[in-house]
Parts: sequence; structure tokens; C-alpha cells
Amino acid sequence: AADKIRLIPQDFFAELCEQIIQHLNHKIPGINTAELCQRIQTSGVDINIGDLAKIANSLSFLFSTAAKNNLSTEELVTTLGSGISTLPKHALQVIRHVWNEQGKAIAVAEDAGDMATVGQFVDMKWKLGVAMSSDTCRSLKYPYVTVTLTVADPSGQITDKSFEMTIPQFKNFFRQFKEMASVLETV
Repeated sequence: AADKIRLIPQDFFAELCEQIIQHLNHKIPGINTAELCQRIQTSGVDINIGDLAKIANSLSFLFSTAAKNNLSTEELVTTLGSGISTLPKHALQVIRHVWNEQGKAIAVAEDAGDMATVGQFVDMKWKLGVAMSSDTCRSLKYPYVTVTLTVADPSGQITDKSFEMTIPQFKNFFRQFKEMASVLETV
């Protein structure tokens, strides 16, 4: 990961660290590595989303472990500087700054208890479509609903999951949501 971190410009690395800290503090549901990766690539850096996700996971583990062990800024930077594959100087500077500014907030959030490890719902989008014809059937006129769920997994990576439903399936889906809403109103 240290080799890939060397490729990331300091401003993008700082933004990634900030997003991770915000995620660990439960201020945002996750880190949108796809969007950040695209911006880094647009700036001329050759990095793929898989490598950026690994870096984000490593940094998230680093910050949460440091919070659980209540490390000071100097202890964290000294530990990172003495590693086998040392981090580049700009990365250590960013980590020092971010931990110095916001490290205590993570420690407080970690003491409050960990969030569930199943992920977090972020957003849902849907659209109604009609399949007019196909190469095997001239006249379908088949309505369907496409649903896209945006979910942050436990590590904070934001992903989209899409699926299609027939109208009867969508009506059942809607009925189940109404049931959940009525149960939640009684709580």
C-alpha cells in the first residue's frame, strides 16, 4: 500500500483521510472511492479503484486501531515511521495533521460502541420503464421498475446495487415498506 500511496497527490490523500475520519465518527455513511479514484485519475495519476479501496481500508484500520489504543499524535507517527515499508513524507504529514486535529473525536466515537457490521443504507433511486420489443418478441409492452440502492459496507466503501422488478413484485416490495413504516410508527 505504501507504494501506491506515493502515487497519490497530497491533497487527494488528505481528502481521503478526512473522509475516513468522518466515516469513523459516523458523520458520513462511507467513502466514495469510485468518485475519488476518478478525480485522481483525471489529475494524471495511474491508480485503480481496487488499489484505492485497499489504501482506504488500511487507513481506516490504522485510525480505528490508533483510537482504540488511545495513541497520541507522536506515538502514531513514530509507529508509522518505524514500519518495514515506511510511508512517504507527505503521507506522514497528512496523517499527523488529521490525527492531531480529529484523533480525539474518533477515540470518543469508538468508546461509544461500534456500529453494526452489516453496512448502511445511503440512498435509493428508482425508475419505471417499459420494454417495447426484443429480437425474439415484436410487441412486449412489458413494464418494469429498476431500483438502485446505494449502500456503504462496514469498511465505508460506497457501492450501488441495482435490480429490476415486475409490477407485481414492485407492489409486494411497496407493501412490505408500508408494513415496516407502520411498525416503526409504533416504536
